[in-house]
Formats: sequence, structure tokens, C-alpha cells
Amino acid sequence: MSSGVRDPGYRHGRLPATGVLLVNLGTPDAPTAAAVRRYLAEFLWDRRVVELARPLWWLILHGIILRVRPGRVARNYAAVWTDEGSPLLSISRQQAALLQERLAQRCPGPVKVALGMRYGNPSIPAALEELRAAGVERLLVLPLYPQYSATTTATTVDRIAEVMRNWRWLPELRFITHYHDDPAYIEALAASLRAAWEQRTPGERLLFSFHGIPERYHRRGDPYPCQCRKSARLVAERLGLPDDAWAVAFQSRFGRDPWVKPYTDATLREWARAGMKRVDVVSPGFAADCLETLEELAVENRDLFLGAGGEEYSYIRALNDDPLHIDLLESLVLRHASGWPETAPAWDAATADAECDASRERALTAGAPD
Repeated sequence: MSSGVRDPGYRHGRLPATGVLLVNLGTPDAPTAAAVRRYLAEFLWDRRVVELARPLWWLILHGIILRVRPGRVARNYAAVWTDEGSPLLSISRQQAALLQERLAQRCPGPVKVALGMRYGNPSIPAALEELRAAGVERLLVLPLYPQYSATTTATTVDRIAEVMRNWRWLPELRFITHYHDDPAYIEALAASLRAAWEQRTPGERLLFSFHGIPERYHRRGDPYPCQCRKSARLVAERLGLPDDAWAVAFQSRFGRDPWVKPYTDATLREWARAGMKRVDVVSPGFAADCLETLEELAVENRDLFLGAGGEEYSYIRALNDDPLHIDLLESLVLRHASGWPETAPAWDAATADAECDASRERALTAGAPD
């Protein structure tokens, strides 16, 4: 059944616009307990993120987690908050603006880039409305998750489908579901490591730390850990690193269930206790620095490593708005949008628009459903 919402009228002869929707996970609106509570309530209620039975999970989430966790998490956010707000949001906005500039130069037709967060603001519904208002008839969705997971990429697809259920006029739609082994992605990561090592001596070992997922999700078919390991291997090969000079681990586990191993914190502790003094850490799964990198990796895990006997700990920042990263995003968009027509039909657009408007007016006058 129709939602009753009227879509913008179709304009004949208008050059169809191509839309690019960049999506990242999200952030609270402010580093306060109340804002964090709203954000976590939306994030942790997602069935893709937590697969427990809803009645049980509702009791745990609202009875325990949302009473205890927001205050501590808000303090962590406050430690990384900037004048521009959340680092994740400010960096994502820079990425969208830079990509918009690139595509405007490369594409013959109109292109509109919008940014949406899966949880929090700017929301995916708001971003889709921005694109619809711009006359987008072809939409490419680029979730900024290099490695696919149902907990990130798939839930983005879910949300877009949920919003578009109420649209009458649907754009042609394409999704980029992963780019974990894209040569431009691998080279951008390798280049960021080379640049860091030009400034100082490399550590004794490099740790690729990825956000974790529960082990049972992987057993049920989520390919995420495999793609993480492949990304790390390809970067190590590009840099010519021997096998004993790098490792992969997973961070940010939550709850009591076992998550994909090895764990980042346990790995760093083991290395320090074994006598390793200098390590480098990079987190290739994050397209923009955020709480998990700037606070968990750069602060908490640094303190852990030094406290266990290590002496030097270097976190190498995410790709953020590095030109090679924007090169990658541009190449992904151009490649996945290839084949879309670039011009509108050449015909009497003014007459066709007038006929369309008259037809809609007759339907409204006759009392037809909106």
C-alpha cells in the first residue's frame, strides 16, 4: 500500500543526475551521556549487529547496557572530540566534499555526492532525500567498509531498502559491497605505511588491527575475517615484509561471546612480555579515524603495550582524506557506475512536462489516490 507521500514530479528532458551515497557507521551528536545513549540504542538494537532474541536482548540493552555504558563511552568521545565535532563525521564530510570535486571534473553529466550515517546523523534517510531533491535517477551506494560484513555493509542495504519502500519513483541502484583487495586500496595503505616509516624507524613488528565480530557470525558465513586477513597479506606483500614481521588481530569486542581471534589487546600484551620493544599498529578496516582508532588503539592499547614492557608504540592513522584514498574512492565510483547513459532523450521536454502536470492535476481533481 502507498505511504501517501508524493514523490517529486518527473521532469522530461532533464539530464538524469547520478548520485553517490557514501555511508559510514555513525557517531553520537555530542560527547554526552544522553547523546551516546541515543546512539547506542539505535546501533545495538540492529538485528544485524546483535542477533539475540529480541525480548531477551531488550531487557539486557535497556536494563543494563544503556544504564551503565553511555557515561564511560561519552568520556572517551570527549577525549577525541574536535572543534569540528566527531572526528569520524568531520573526516567523512571532507571525503565527500573532495570526492564531489573529483567527480564534477571527470563526469560529463551532473553528479551529486551525499553522506549518510547508518546510525545517528546525518542519517541515511536524510541523505537519500537530499539526493532525490537533486534529481538523482541513478544511485551508487559506497559503504566505507573495505571488508564486507553483514554487521556493516548488509545493514546499510537493509536501511536503504526500508527507506525506499515508500518511494514511488526508484532510482537505478547499485551497491559496492567491498573493496578489500582492490589494488588502489592496497597501494594507498602501503603508501601510508611507507610515509610513516620515512619519518621514523619501523617497529620490530607491524600489527594490522581490524574491528572484530563474534566468532559465530563467521561460522554462519560472514566472510569478514577472511577478507581482513587477505587485505593485510596483500599490503605486507606490497611492502615486501617477511611473514614474521607482521600479524593480524581483532579489536573492540563486546559482550561475553567469543569473538574472532587473536585479540588485539592480548596480542600486544604477549609481544611486550616476550621482549618486543617497538611496534607499529594500523587499522585498515576504518576509512576514517574514530573512537576505536583514536582512543582504543592510539591510547588504550598503547598504555597496555607500554605497561607490559614495551617501549615504543606507534599508531599509523587511517587513510582519511589522503589524496590516494580519494583516488581510490573516485576509481571505485567511476568503475562501478560505468555503462550508465550520460544524456537524456532529445525530445520536446516542455510539452511532455506540461502533459505530465496536467495528468497529475486531473487525477487529483478526480479524487484519485495521491
